[in-house]
Amino acid sequence: MKTKTIVSLLLTGFVAASFTFKENFQKKPWVIPDVAKNKKNPVPKDAAGTATGKALWVTHCKSCHGAKGLGDGPKAAELKSEVGDLSKADVQAKTDGTFFYELSEGHGDMPAFKKKIADEDDRWSIVNYMRTLKK
Repeated sequence: MKTKTIVSLLLTGFVAASFTFKENFQKKPWVIPDVAKNKKNPVPKDAAGTATGKALWVTHCKSCHGAKGLGDGPKAAELKSEVGDLSKADVQAKTDGTFFYELSEGHGDMPAFKKKIADEDDRWSIVNYMRTLKK
């Protein structure tokens, strides 16, 4: 009987610790340097740039962020932190430079794409596509 109680307490503690870890992981702020926030997007927000961004989104971002940026991609549930809804007004209020920095540098579960997508214009094109995800 004591073994069942001990195992039960250990499992309860493990589950509680997992939730606490996830909450603490999510609360760690993503600090964006001012110079990055103010960086201007050199890629025109035209059909060609947006199409390039969409193709790259499908390849690199959709699995976590979902087709419409709602944070509902098939891999989102596997992550330690919440993916978030990129179509929300407060997210869309971020500067292009902020999006570019986040995409390039990564944070927590979000990988850094500056090596995987080495061409800066391609990353800026993803930012242009992200702008189409508004509600």
